[in-house]
Amino acid sequence: MNNTSIKGWILSVAIMLVCLNTQAQTNKISKDAAVAGHVIDAQNNEHLPYITIIVEGTNTATLTDDTGHFIISGLPEGEVKLTAKYVGFKTQTITVNTKKNQTVSANFTLEQSGLDADQVVVTASRYATKKREAASVVNVISPKMFEETLAVNPAGVLDFQPGTRVEYNCGNCGFPQLRINGLPGQYSQILLDSRPIFSSLGSVYGLEQLPSSMIERIEVIRGGGSALFGANAIGGVVNIITKEPTRSSLNLTNQTALIGGQAFDINTSLNGSLISDDGKTGAFLYSMIRNRDSYDHNGDDLSEIPAIKNQTIGVRAFQKMGKRSKLTFEYHHIHEYRRGGDSLDLAPTRSNLAEELDHSINGGGLNYEYSTKNERNYINIYTAAQSIYRKSYFGTNQDPNAFGNTDDITVNAGAQYVHRFPTLWFMPSTFTAGVDYNYNQLNDEMLGYNRVTSQTTNLVGTYAQNEWSNKKLSLLIGARLDMHSELDSPVASPRVNIRYAPTESITLRASYARGFRAPVTYDEDLHVSSAGGEAALIIVSPDLKPEFSNTANLSFDYWKMLGDWQFNILVDGFYTSLTNVFALVDAGYDDSGNKLLERVNAHNARIGGLNAEVRLAKDTKFNFQAGYTFQKSLYTEPYQWSPDVKAEKTMHRAPDQYGYIIADYSPLRQLTFSANTTITGPMLIQHYAGVIDTDRNETTPTFVDLSLRVSYDFNISRSTKMEVSFAVKNIFNEFQSDLDYGVNKDSKYFYGPALPRSYFVGIKFYI
Repeated sequence: MNNTSIKGWILSVAIMLVCLNTQAQTNKISKDAAVAGHVIDAQNNEHLPYITIIVEGTNTATLTDDTGHFIISGLPEGEVKLTAKYVGFKTQTITVNTKKNQTVSANFTLEQSGLDADQVVVTASRYATKKREAASVVNVISPKMFEETLAVNPAGVLDFQPGTRVEYNCGNCGFPQLRINGLPGQYSQILLDSRPIFSSLGSVYGLEQLPSSMIERIEVIRGGGSALFGANAIGGVVNIITKEPTRSSLNLTNQTALIGGQAFDINTSLNGSLISDDGKTGAFLYSMIRNRDSYDHNGDDLSEIPAIKNQTIGVRAFQKMGKRSKLTFEYHHIHEYRRGGDSLDLAPTRSNLAEELDHSINGGGLNYEYSTKNERNYINIYTAAQSIYRKSYFGTNQDPNAFGNTDDITVNAGAQYVHRFPTLWFMPSTFTAGVDYNYNQLNDEMLGYNRVTSQTTNLVGTYAQNEWSNKKLSLLIGARLDMHSELDSPVASPRVNIRYAPTESITLRASYARGFRAPVTYDEDLHVSSAGGEAALIIVSPDLKPEFSNTANLSFDYWKMLGDWQFNILVDGFYTSLTNVFALVDAGYDDSGNKLLERVNAHNARIGGLNAEVRLAKDTKFNFQAGYTFQKSLYTEPYQWSPDVKAEKTMHRAPDQYGYIIADYSPLRQLTFSANTTITGPMLIQHYAGVIDTDRNETTPTFVDLSLRVSYDFNISRSTKMEVSFAVKNIFNEFQSDLDYGVNKDSKYFYGPALPRSYFVGIKFYI
């Protein structure tokens, strides 16, 4: 373990000791007002342990104990609102009148809910909003979905949202790319705790490097409806929110997979959380070790799935400074090694084809929140950073000069102010304004290929918006002004959202946003593919102009209770126009004989389609969710990426149809059966010469990836449980059948399900 890792561990242990010391102290009995009560399940009248009880308008909160009871002291005298919330149950708020030196009673009865319409999200408008009342459509991925889909990182679960696809663009190193509404990964903004610290380098493998054990939930917005997070959020926003402790607990999990019946993938995580008796101090600590063998599908001694070794440690801690202020700290360290090609047990210089990457990543953030007594004013001051050091080898034919080194640092800092008007002109409103600064320094050296990239970018963004909102109607008008160091003048990106709920069951939404992409280095540029035994490098044209976008969304959202069943259907239409589209074209060879692909401005493009999602749930016993996308991604003029191929209007790797189904059924509280499938229709894909004689366009077949899982919970003791699970992924073994063979293969000619038929065994202990 390097020095940075040791410092990370010391910091984590120090915070744990502080929390233990705080927890060991006995709370003093307040002479102020107090509330005591219990929480029960409406279905069976059983007491519910570990339910969060929040005192509205303050940072005061507690949990029910293992008998389902709670007490909150130190409250002001008068009217107090208490809210009980827990995943899988409908949120309930009650009002009590407290009296000085007295304890009053407050009891909750929670109804089970498979579809949580009242869930609070933060990505729609940069402040907490109920999902159902948000100005934009927000999809939420819960920890339960990670388990059901066997996902150990975000890349494994994002396929199970309408309009989103994760594809793997390299058969050597497993380069994952997220596509939203038909647009490649560079068009979407990935956030960690609402902060844009994923740089171009961090986005190359970042979706596979964050372990699921650190994630509380993922919020996904499709389209440009959340442009206030960044004007490059054209396709959408993926906000990865890390776990915050709510009670002291311990969790040990292992998931072991056998890929294709021959390669092991072993994931082990150990997580623990500690919280003081008064709830003012807490820390969640997580760690994960992953060891995956490489997998060769077609028997040519070259991997289609690379070997991975990943170690992650991290902590998220908070300190409540008072009833209305809070300081949150997050730190993570990731060390990942991945290797693909042949002769993986030898040095890469002794391989005929090798991609080897060694990452050391350190990141974290500090966040301060303050709200006034009446909740009308909210201030958020934050800073976050992530540094990446990468050693790489992208080479063929035992090339001794294909090594590279990359240093990358990203810093984000800013402040946000929110003011809530009881009435502004014609209805209540929320005004939001802020400033956001982003700094990125990238140094990438591959001296063997005579390529040196040195890039420093500064981005200062200011934004303001006002949202008029009540139960029936929302009107949000806002804009962001970005001053980018690579552009001559500031760029304004307006945003408009309208929500109308004619009935309690129906919500209509419409949005418009404008965005841009600056002519800088992107994730693909920092990955070197191979074809025909040659490395293929991406260069940026010196004449590259900014790319601009206009995005519109229109949605229909219907919720209905049908007896004990909850039903939800969402239909979302989207349209994006792109000007000066970035595209790659064949640029011949450089002086060293390396194949070059140049990023240039192609013609304009139009992307449009329809996302449909259906959800059905009965309590927590049965949950069904399905989504499907119909779309077209077209250039306005035919685009020719190689002189050997016919120009096409259709954009590559953008299937017209794709979707998913996920369902779970629990006939007993301890027993759960799960099934999920993804469907990917035909798409146009580039195939470079090497194994084939000339470059050509290929059309892929339709893929159906079906998986089944069964799990059972055992009660070891009153406070300790164990879960055992078994699963089979890609039951029909629908893996790419026309893979290139040998050292001359095109490493980017890789598509379809990420894994062949694979078998999984899992075990989890939690206290």
